[in-house]
Amino acid sequence: MKGTNLGEFEELVLLTVASLGTEAYAVSVKSYIADCANRGVNISAIHSSLYRLEDKGYLSSEFGGSTNKRGGKQKRYFRITSAGLAVLQQSKDLKQQLWKTIPQLSFQLA
Repeated sequence: MKGTNLGEFEELVLLTVASLGTEAYAVSVKSYIADCANRGVNISAIHSSLYRLEDKGYLSSEFGGSTNKRGGKQKRYFRITSAGLAVLQQSKDLKQQLWKTIPQLSFQLA
């Protein structure tokens, strides 16, 4: 397994795959990120991230059936693994811990 650190974009992709469940393939991940994060992303960046996360053991994939609509090409569906879920939980816990250490600031309206 390659390095286990998650970049911000990888975390976003991993969260998206987890959210999409059985419908997580590159185009649906791209659309979900565009809709939910209001972030335009190149499809090749999605592919690269999905494959990198799979190499790290955080995702698994399998091919679905081919369709005429796709010219006989199969969709590659991704699924989060238990290691992927664990690394997301660790990331969430760390962020929550850090947020708790920020002093409460009071802002006065001018």
